[in-house]
Amino acid sequence: MAGSNLGQLLRLSTFGESHGPAIGGVLEGCPAGLQIDQAHIQHMLARRRPGQSKFTSQRNEADEVEILSGLFNGKTTGHPIGLLIRNTDQKPKDYLDIANLYRPGHADFTYQHKYGIRDYRGGGRSSARETALRVAAGAIAMQLLAGAGVQIRACVEQIGTHQSTIDPAAIDWQAVNANPFFFADPSMLPQLEDALKSMRRAGDSIGAQLLLVVSGMPIGLGEPVFDRLDADLGKAMLSINASKAVSFGAGFACVQQRGSEHRDQITPNGFRTNNAGGVLGGISSGQDLIMRVAFKPTSSITIAGDTVDSDNKPTQVITKGRHDPCVGIRAVPIVEAMAALVLADHWLRNRCSRV
Repeated sequence: MAGSNLGQLLRLSTFGESHGPAIGGVLEGCPAGLQIDQAHIQHMLARRRPGQSKFTSQRNEADEVEILSGLFNGKTTGHPIGLLIRNTDQKPKDYLDIANLYRPGHADFTYQHKYGIRDYRGGGRSSARETALRVAAGAIAMQLLAGAGVQIRACVEQIGTHQSTIDPAAIDWQAVNANPFFFADPSMLPQLEDALKSMRRAGDSIGAQLLLVVSGMPIGLGEPVFDRLDADLGKAMLSINASKAVSFGAGFACVQQRGSEHRDQITPNGFRTNNAGGVLGGISSGQDLIMRVAFKPTSSITIAGDTVDSDNKPTQVITKGRHDPCVGIRAVPIVEAMAALVLADHWLRNRCSRV
């Protein structure tokens, strides 16, 4: 079935559901001889996994990845890399009361009408649980890109009305990774803690905006016309659960800019500005890739909402269980991983573009 694959030369296929035995995938096209740091893969997964703080879902998954194939003596063999992460803390009983209800804001309604059947336990295939596998595969792609000098980093730039004013070039990335929100401005942590505690008490949730910065970008990644680098990155980001919008560089602010302001003028020493976000004509310019991704507030909340059941009868639903008051917080390593997968694929494709 279509929809479970990403990439051309570096190709990821995933499988599994939220409350099934495991999630897994196959990463094909990784060149042979790449030394894999499995500790780095686990580190990336640890940043995504639930239960790390009181501000994320309390589902307790170890998220230990098993590499089933494609490695020998710690190096890639050039053959498909099989990845498996077992689910160890499923609680399907949390969803029994809503088995015949469509949760507003979730994929219940559309999955049922498309397939005639759905896994109501945490959303099944539509659950964000699936993204753990993407992070594992993305960690391998990051190691491939690291050899080319590419560094991929993301942070939370805004939660609700609380927005960082720190310029992307001035972010302290060590401070970002040391705070529970991965927030760009650590001085705002007390405000964020109060806001998230208030959300939990109210049984509600809030959205977030993430910032992605990729440095060390080579010139020439991206293919005209339909495989533009920004188009492929946009598709990858919008495939992440709860993501609703993406922008590059100046983003939607370009609507208010004049051409004389927005264009990135070129000097012998490089570009004066980066309103384009590091992509021109769908091809990387060598500047830092600057991208933002907006995540909606999770719809799994304990405030009653109107819906219908499987017989189209009106009712109300309250979603119990273990959920994130701000799902965007745990999306930071997912955004990094998806960027790595797309960039590594285009990096491999670019090596074949000229003699």
